[in-house]
Amino acid sequence: MLSQRWSWLAWPPRKRQASGEYEVKAAFLFHFAQFVEWPEDAFKDASSPLTYCTIGEEPFHGSLDAALNGKVIGARSFRVRHFKQPREIHSCQVLFIGAEEKKFLPAILAEVKGNSVLTVGESEHFVEEGGMIGFVLWENKIRFEINLEATQKARLSVSSRLLALATSVMGGQGGT
Repeated sequence: MLSQRWSWLAWPPRKRQASGEYEVKAAFLFHFAQFVEWPEDAFKDASSPLTYCTIGEEPFHGSLDAALNGKVIGARSFRVRHFKQPREIHSCQVLFIGAEEKKFLPAILAEVKGNSVLTVGESEHFVEEGGMIGFVLWENKIRFEINLEATQKARLSVSSRLLALATSVMGGQGGT
């Protein structure tokens, strides 16, 4: 079952257009939410959607919206919002930070500090710089690494199944 559910991890190693790369990353973002638990106070109420946000230039060009369209986790639907400035980030449960925003990473992470926001990025050393899940190219495939200590500080519970699939896990105490 797990191998079928995560078969999208084996994206064929070939030259991809940016849109193909971001279709894969959009699928990852959807699946990450299935293996992370947020505290109740991360949402306005029990029927609030799980909100995905991007900051800066939006590299998905609609593929994130398409990947989440019509899907739910439990009773929660999905919403996607795109922001240009860190001060605009509010009510996000998942925040994607593109490589173009690396120079603003400290300000972006400071803006969500103390909130239960899963930060996902693609810049080099993202997890070492305080991000939670960082995309990496590993053996010519898009994979990810996890900063477990950062997720725990944000009161997010990451499944041990997701931790097992990461190329590396930094800090913290095991998953659920």
